[in-house]
Amino acid sequence: LSMGQHADFALLYRRRCQSVGRPRPLSAISHARGHTHHSLFSVCNFLRASYAQEQLVIYNDPMRILISNDDGYLSEGIATLASHLSQIAQITVVAPERNRSGASNSLTLDRPLSVKQAHNGFFYINGTPTDCVHIALTGLIQQMPDLVISGINDGANMGDDTIYSGTVAAAMEGYLLSIPSIAISMSQHNATHFETAAKVAVELVEHYARNPLQGPALLNVNVPDVPYNHLKGRVVTRLGKRHKAEPVIEQHTPRGEKIYWIGAAGQPNDGGEGTDFFAIANNQVSITPIHADLTKHEQQAVIKHWLTY
Repeated sequence: LSMGQHADFALLYRRRCQSVGRPRPLSAISHARGHTHHSLFSVCNFLRASYAQEQLVIYNDPMRILISNDDGYLSEGIATLASHLSQIAQITVVAPERNRSGASNSLTLDRPLSVKQAHNGFFYINGTPTDCVHIALTGLIQQMPDLVISGINDGANMGDDTIYSGTVAAAMEGYLLSIPSIAISMSQHNATHFETAAKVAVELVEHYARNPLQGPALLNVNVPDVPYNHLKGRVVTRLGKRHKAEPVIEQHTPRGEKIYWIGAAGQPNDGGEGTDFFAIANNQVSITPIHADLTKHEQQAVIKHWLTY
């Protein structure tokens, strides 16, 4: 090849590497296309055509995904998610040993944690969702994953729910440790269409493989509890807001002791167009980019002024 052709080849190959992450050896590319020789000229033509069509995904090894949740390792949601993602990626499941809904971002610091492995290969930990992802990423697994996916949660995580959600917290822990992360939830409790959310998860992973985001990202995804063919697309949303929670439920034990159950979440208060609530109400998949910065930046000047008096 001429110097110009060498440069052309290098540019095309570098573009493909940037596009798909881990390139396959050139000989494997040649074999995949049915070439009987490994000339750079034939490979260069192949790369040029595939790059123009944007249809090629080349991996030296499968994408690695860490899966967790807050419903526990025995939940239907995580089993369905793992089953679907295992067809396109190398998965590791590390989840709580029991339901830890509402655990938020709590870490267990007052006792040691144990890791056990179930017959299906899932790891489970006697801790919170955040514990699970933290232990996985800081010691349990040998290779860092390309993605952390938390879910599929049996119930919505929209609006103010995200503050309390163990599902979102598990994904956020991955994000805080610099790994792109996704939290996936069904739109209601006692969901019946986990397969729908699993297919959405596969689509997002495949899209990410073709078009990686620059830098860590944290996506909160809510999926309508309907058959997949009833979905009306995907939309990028913002978090809505709920009315304040319902009052606590007061009861008494057989010994006459007063006990309380936390009341139900409030109904949507800010649920107009553009919010996650609105998307779900219209059978759309809601995708909300969120982050961990709780600073209210627009109020900093107000507080500075307030403190001067």
